[in-house]
Amino acid sequence: MRTALLSDGHGNALALRAVVDELDREGIDRAVCLGDMLQGGPQPRESLDLLRERGWPAVLGNADAFLLDPRTAEGSQEPVTEAQLEARAWSRAQLSDEDAAEVAGWPLALEVELGHGRALLAFHATPASYEPLLWPTAAEDEFRRLLGPLDAEVAAGGHTHLQFVRRVGRSIFLNPGSVGLSYDHEQPEEGFAPDPWAAYAVVSSEASALRLELRRLALDPLAVAAATRSSGMPNAEQGALMWERAAARPRGGEAPARR
Repeated sequence: MRTALLSDGHGNALALRAVVDELDREGIDRAVCLGDMLQGGPQPRESLDLLRERGWPAVLGNADAFLLDPRTAEGSQEPVTEAQLEARAWSRAQLSDEDAAEVAGWPLALEVELGHGRALLAFHATPASYEPLLWPTAAEDEFRRLLGPLDAEVAAGGHTHLQFVRRVGRSIFLNPGSVGLSYDHEQPEEGFAPDPWAAYAVVSSEASALRLELRRLALDPLAVAAATRSSGMPNAEQGALMWERAAARPRGGEAPARR
């Protein structure tokens, strides 16, 4: 059985659709979404429609919670700017009350059977919270303390927009990266550009093997720039220019806030 893991779409339905199409071509008909799929980009409603169309389960991320209620960001490690509040208000206006109620029903964590007696524990940051930052360079004791005890063979979370795999006792932690806003965290803030790809993962559970794939699917940054510019979202021109820089310079870096 093959299960795709998608995280941090951030309202980029063009990227999400590209991944959906690739999953269809390969006959992978199941995915689990690890949160932050709607807020921050030009297509929050289109992104939700895609998830709803597929019936894929999703967990609640920090940006999802912020979309529903900006007060959830109080005390966060990531300070909230006026620009983010404006973007959040616009994104919320694209959703109906019924849409918002659906997102509010997403759990913090969920367990999914992978087949052959194996299980996946899915969450956004950690099983208990959508806020902690799990970095691949974290000390082992800190990494395990934040995750807490794990019973599932695979634990999957996003939040940092970084693809990586790390052993945690008898379990494997997997971060599939970001579908809608992948970037090089080490680039300077000036001239920031996202990566021209959608990052995701596929977990295959076979009778004799457990296989993990980290994938990068090429995107058209100019198409995302055009969608951003025509969306009507706040600061659309700034967002469009960011994606145009991605087309000209395929590597990018210093992290924008992930709300």
